[in-house]
Amino acid sequence: MKRNPIFSLSLLLTTAALIVACKDDFLDRRPDDQIDAEQVFTRYVKANQLVTDIYDQVKRANRPLVYFVHFSSAGVTDECEGTNVEGGITNKFNSGDWGPNGLPDRSDEGQYWNGLYEKIRQTNVFLEGVKKYRTPDNPLRKGDLSRRIGEVYFMRAYLHYLVARMYGEAVYVDRVISATDPLDFKKESFHAIVDKIARDCDSAYARVPTQWNGTDFGRVDRGATLGLKAMVRWMAATPLWNGGTLPGDTRQFKSDYAYNQSRWTAARDVAKAVIDFKIDGGAPRYSLYTGHDATDFKDDGGNDNNKSKVYARLWDMYYSTDAYQKEGVFFVTRDKDCYWQGDIYPPSWGGSSRQMPVQEQVDEYEYIAPNGFGYPISHSRAKNDGYDDENPYESVRRDPRFYRDVVYHGATFKGQVINTAEGADKVGASNSTTTGYFLRKLLRESWNRDNYFIINAPPVWRLPEFIFIYAEAVNETTGPNAEIADLLNTVRKRSFMAPIAPEATGNKQLMDGYIKRERRVELFYENNRIWASRLYLEPSSTIELAKEQAWQAAGNTNDERSQKYWPYPKAQRMINGMRPVEDPNGKIVIGTKTYKMKRFYVENRVFVAPRHYLFPIMQSELQRTPTLLQNPGW
Repeated sequence: MKRNPIFSLSLLLTTAALIVACKDDFLDRRPDDQIDAEQVFTRYVKANQLVTDIYDQVKRANRPLVYFVHFSSAGVTDECEGTNVEGGITNKFNSGDWGPNGLPDRSDEGQYWNGLYEKIRQTNVFLEGVKKYRTPDNPLRKGDLSRRIGEVYFMRAYLHYLVARMYGEAVYVDRVISATDPLDFKKESFHAIVDKIARDCDSAYARVPTQWNGTDFGRVDRGATLGLKAMVRWMAATPLWNGGTLPGDTRQFKSDYAYNQSRWTAARDVAKAVIDFKIDGGAPRYSLYTGHDATDFKDDGGNDNNKSKVYARLWDMYYSTDAYQKEGVFFVTRDKDCYWQGDIYPPSWGGSSRQMPVQEQVDEYEYIAPNGFGYPISHSRAKNDGYDDENPYESVRRDPRFYRDVVYHGATFKGQVINTAEGADKVGASNSTTTGYFLRKLLRESWNRDNYFIINAPPVWRLPEFIFIYAEAVNETTGPNAEIADLLNTVRKRSFMAPIAPEATGNKQLMDGYIKRERRVELFYENNRIWASRLYLEPSSTIELAKEQAWQAAGNTNDERSQKYWPYPKAQRMINGMRPVEDPNGKIVIGTKTYKMKRFYVENRVFVAPRHYLFPIMQSELQRTPTLLQNPGW
């Protein structure tokens, strides 16, 4: 592992650059240089450029598609498996090859402790600079300075959210630290951090508009400030910070994390505020994208090359401007380009299978039963309804999002049937899948390396995420009801998926299962699972530990266990796959051969509690700032 240079809290005292990306000379000098600071903050155009550069830095710190620079975070969860290219970043995380002395090489995009606090300093320099030097407003459009100030309040809050999401207890820095300040930074309770994030969000809300249009679309608006508050209030309500048992808990403020239902109430109220938020004319600000109808299976080239399996709406929701305007609450732009897609493609299309879905994720996609409702494939009725694990993709109708997200053995992709039993796409072949699957979500399937395009997807937050938070919070506080069932079904209906089983409306446990499954399916590969699995303490929950023990007892070999005991534990300590086996009685026909599918074990992974619930603070930072305490287990 590479020892990363740290931009620590202590280095906040001596850094010589304000914002590296800015072209102004001032940014190459000390921010307390009075002459240069005055030149910047007494001119609106210069101050505005600072905000533009902060936007760029902030958005790069949380890119959902490539959170670890070359890989998404899906590869360190039970969503996907990554390859060993680019230093095998995700595989190093999965093998436990990381810690306070270094993180995997080439994984840093500014999302770690050092980069986040550097960006927090940038927000504070701006906020203090415009106040000290009384920066004038935009002469071409009055009120712009106030709006820029609001945007920077949001970004300061957002950066602290990223710190808290990864590190838990941390330091909330809301001022420029001077060279004479003592090095006595101390962590605060997670809930204290959340309250301060909410306070900064309120400051932002008071200054930014309800909606941006035209070339300003994508700037922080009031909906984004509500969205950030909802996210942190939800995090504060989940078991990691609200009543759950963290093994070996050495958190400094662990006494603050006893269960308190009011945290779910707070999450419920602010999530509902996002859902109900209206623009100035009174119309709803957010709505689900519903472009294309149920008869449209065309790709971006206008052709149905998927055997009418992939609805146009389901891929276009990540590319349509209308979709972003309707349901994108906060998003980055120009996240990656078409060459990312080239890496994801199967080898038969010149790709290298950069990240591949695993069986744990595939099993989350429900099937549509004859009674018109959706059920998990592990449900007691699934076999009688026709589900066949040897023909899992076609024996029953699976959730349409499955066919959008995953390329499987026998799937029609770009007009050709994919065969993972032989040829370039064979399981385990060079550059091919090791799980039996290829990623399909977010692809523009007409692309043949013949043109260039930018990928903005997926958004950081979309409307469905807040629907799930609200539904879960209602279920936790007052129990299941028809309202939250209807909300979940609205999300499912948008994807042409059947409604949840009606019995869930009166059963809290069933409703909780549908909510969590819907979150996993709707937000697959959107940088959600890495955090949700930790927030719910899944790797050390009694339920998942019991599943691990049952899996171990299910057979003499890992492949045998994989076939006999599923659904698999959500403990993040193994992944499984599915391979085709030629069989004269198989139901899957490719060319002249028939196949059945068979589960198999892929690999063990390392997840040690409490260590891997939170990221470590670098040892060099602790040496510089001894008043900081290391996270549990490190």
